[in-house]
Amino acid sequence: MDNDRITRRALVLACLAITASGCSWTAQPWGGAIYSPFAAKPASRYRRRHVRYSGNEPVGTIVVDTSQRYLYSIEDAGWAMRYGVAVGEEGRTLKGTASVGRKEEWPSWTPTANMMQRKPHLRQYAGGVSGGPHNPLGAAALYLYRDGYDSMFRLHGTNEPWTIGQAVSSGCIRLTNEDIVDLYKRTPVGTDVLVL
Repeated sequence: MDNDRITRRALVLACLAITASGCSWTAQPWGGAIYSPFAAKPASRYRRRHVRYSGNEPVGTIVVDTSQRYLYSIEDAGWAMRYGVAVGEEGRTLKGTASVGRKEEWPSWTPTANMMQRKPHLRQYAGGVSGGPHNPLGAAALYLYRDGYDSMFRLHGTNEPWTIGQAVSSGCIRLTNEDIVDLYKRTPVGTDVLVL
């Protein structure tokens, strides 16, 4: 056997070793960094940064620039925390204003009927996916509401951080798990959201 080849048995044994070492992937409250040893990081330009912001939105507002793939959490004195995001495929992203109607850590996820029609492979998840690192919504979600009703759009984490900077979702705005945890902590229910 070639020593440079990774076999299925070696991969299974390695995963068991990681599990036995105490590395837990259960849905637990955040106590430290949210990471995955198997995840590629987004390009450096999409990493979270404190930046100057020249818009007129009030402090506390969230602004999503879908063309540039950035989300801004507006702070005082012309500053904002900027996060790289993945956005919806062409024609699938919410536009305009909404507000954060509720928040959830390690949310569960069920694909909508429309998503399953467009992507039949998602039918295997019709019964829902429990919260945790395997879940497409990642570590947290901010649920966007319009006129008191759930718009079905979310600002959420992802189990696919390499998609940050792309137009790949069914309409939601994705952030890395580390970034959604940071945004979640600084965003109260009722926060205004503007999607450009």
